[in-house]
Amino acid sequence: MITTPLDERLADYRALTDVELRTRWEPPNGLFIAEGELVLRRALRAGYRLRSVLIDTKRVSQLDDLNLVDVPVYTGDQATLEAITGFHVHRGVLASFHRKPELGAEAILGTARRLAILENINNHTNLGALFRSAAALGMDAVLLSPTCADPLYRRSVRVSMGEVFAVPYAHLHPWPDALADVRKAGFTVLALTPAADAVPIQRLTTAQREKPALLLGAEGPGLTGGALDASDARIVIPMHRGVDSLNVANAAAVAFWELSRAEHP
Repeated sequence: MITTPLDERLADYRALTDVELRTRWEPPNGLFIAEGELVLRRALRAGYRLRSVLIDTKRVSQLDDLNLVDVPVYTGDQATLEAITGFHVHRGVLASFHRKPELGAEAILGTARRLAILENINNHTNLGALFRSAAALGMDAVLLSPTCADPLYRRSVRVSMGEVFAVPYAHLHPWPDALADVRKAGFTVLALTPAADAVPIQRLTTAQREKPALLLGAEGPGLTGGALDASDARIVIPMHRGVDSLNVANAAAVAFWELSRAEHP
């Protein structure tokens, strides 16, 4: 049982709300943090290697079936966990995992049929929600511009409910020039934008739906000019009551459903 938040064995869990610190610690060390029992179990099921567990003493029995005999399991009360992590760990379970080697974009382009391509999505909540929708609504993989947030950052993983582990992803670079590689692989790059010349998404042709790559930009600024110029078509989700657009995660879910609905008549 942990009795002091200064225990040197707990470096993986320190200051989890400090995004800058975590960015410097996790990817360079090949680690990520899973929050909550459900997410921990989904990471294990996806084949990620467990490094350690930090858990509220009252919840230890919840993991008995996992037989974690070869993995350090650190326990403490809520006050100690909060002092270590910097927030109230209301789910009571945190785990440190080793990352897997990231896939190359070429591997994804060679196997996927429907893609989401994200540009400058650096809000972790939106990113997690996008991955959850991609998993649920028929997208085969996600490609990220180099400026996107880390899909395995704790908040992204939590918001995705662990579905980030179920959707293959890779970074696409150089950006936006590498969008040409997506087109060469047979995809139709569809830029989701409220631009005046955008075509309503429900009017996409059969050919455009055959192998779509949906391009989504950051909240607020949307897609850059370079990304728009590299697309094959500009599409829009028609709005009512003068609303100009949806939150990017909500818009993505609507578009994902539209692009996959032919499989679920």
